[in-house]
Amino acid sequence: MALQKNITVQANPSDQTAENPTPDVARCTDIGHAALTRLLQPYALTVNWIGGGASIPGSHFGEPEAGLIGGNLYVRDDTPIHSALHESCHYICMDSERRQALHTDAGGDYDEENAVCYLSILLADQLENYDRNHMMQDMDRWGYTFRLGSARKWFEQDAGDAQKLLLQRGIIDHHDRPTWSLAQTPLKTSTSGTNTPLRTRY
Repeated sequence: MALQKNITVQANPSDQTAENPTPDVARCTDIGHAALTRLLQPYALTVNWIGGGASIPGSHFGEPEAGLIGGNLYVRDDTPIHSALHESCHYICMDSERRQALHTDAGGDYDEENAVCYLSILLADQLENYDRNHMMQDMDRWGYTFRLGSARKWFEQDAGDAQKLLLQRGIIDHHDRPTWSLAQTPLKTSTSGTNTPLRTRY
C-alpha cells in the first residue's frame, strides 16, 4: 500500500514568493489542445480550453488546476499537465452514476486515488513531447507525497494494488496498456484506509 490519506492546500500561484515559488512543471500549453483532445476523445471526455486569465470552471484544487463538470474537462494554458491527466483519470475510473452527477469534486476512495495516479502515469506516455518520466517528476515537484519518497519508487515498487484494480475494471490490459474504456461499476472499497496521496496545491 503506497500512500497516505491527506490533502494539504497551499497558496495560490499569485501568492507565491521567491522563497516559495510555483513549481516548475510542464503546462498544457506545452502539448497543445489537439494532443489532449486526441488522448481523451476515446473516453468521451471533452476538453474545454479556457482563454486568457479566465476562471477555470469545476477546479476542485483551485486555479490553475484542471476542472471537471460532467463529461467536460476545463484547462488553461498554465494548467499543469499532471493536473489535467489526474482529473481525467478520476473521470475514467469512477462509475457511470458518479460521472452523471460530477461537478468539481471527483470524490473517490483510497483505492481509486491510487488507481488514478497509476493510470495518469500510463496515459502520459501517450502524449507527444511528454511521457511517464516527465509525469512522475512533475508529481514530485507539485507535492504528491508517497510513502517510498517519490512517484517513481511508488509506481515501480509499490503500486501493485492500483495496477490490479485497473486491470480488474478493464481500464488497462495485462501489458499495462490503456484499453480506452471507462469504468462502469464502483471500485471496490479499500479496507486499509491509508492509501491515498498527500497532494499539495500551488
